[in-house]
Amino acid sequence: MGEVQRPFRGSEALRDGRLTRHGLRTFRRLHRDVYVHRSVEVTALSRARAAWLWANGEAVLAGFSAAAVHGTRWIGGGEPATLIRRGSRRSVDGIDVRADALLPDEVCRVGEMLVTTPARTAFDLGRWLPVDRAVEVLDALCHDTGLRPAEISGVAGRHRGERGLASLREVVSLLDPGAESPPETRTRLVLIRGGLPAPTTQIPIADRSGRIFARADMGWVGWKVLVEYDGEQHWSDERQRTWDIERLERLAELGWVVVRVNAEQLRRRPQAIVARVRDRLRQAGAPV
Repeated sequence: MGEVQRPFRGSEALRDGRLTRHGLRTFRRLHRDVYVHRSVEVTALSRARAAWLWANGEAVLAGFSAAAVHGTRWIGGGEPATLIRRGSRRSVDGIDVRADALLPDEVCRVGEMLVTTPARTAFDLGRWLPVDRAVEVLDALCHDTGLRPAEISGVAGRHRGERGLASLREVVSLLDPGAESPPETRTRLVLIRGGLPAPTTQIPIADRSGRIFARADMGWVGWKVLVEYDGEQHWSDERQRTWDIERLERLAELGWVVVRVNAEQLRRRPQAIVARVRDRLRQAGAPV
């Protein structure tokens, strides 16, 4: 039953004869009259669809839900769905209902669902979330949709007086669509808040013949200093580990200095990361 691998209305399944009442009880109930197969992992995207069904299409998906529909990665299934609709603002378990004002061109249709545009989605999340979390999510949203930070500022200019605009301005000033994961975003924020110049992201590295053989997470090309976040796969995947060893040797031969960062250092010793990077930059002649 492929059609029940995503959220569906129980009443429609009964009416169409796809399920019996007994059969329906074997499915997981997400909201009133909205179900999903128990074997299906509930993601941010499936939560968005479930919220859309719960509202009978009489709302606009926003926030995390809109970001997920637009293809943004790194949004966990534990985040609540968000709807914007007129009238009742009564939220239910797993769905945050809001009554924010939307302009006509801030809404688009994705499949059957009405969704805030990427720019409006970023405008909302940038105001609603704590600054660092907002930067993580908006980095991913911009990276995955092609949204430009200037477009977010454009939406803000049409909604003067809204709450959270000061936070949004800070978020936009810190955005870099080049970030490819939340840890990369966190690493960049640690460096900037440590007083270092903002690094360039996704730096192509060429060999002596000019052929690009690697891409670095972030760094400063003029001083040939790179910063790389090492996720779990860099230690658990043997092939990845082998490539990392060979890649680091080639970078060193070409005069690049690489500072490697992991999750434990980000959590517990961010200032030590800043000190290590600052030291390498100074050795390269940077006035930091």
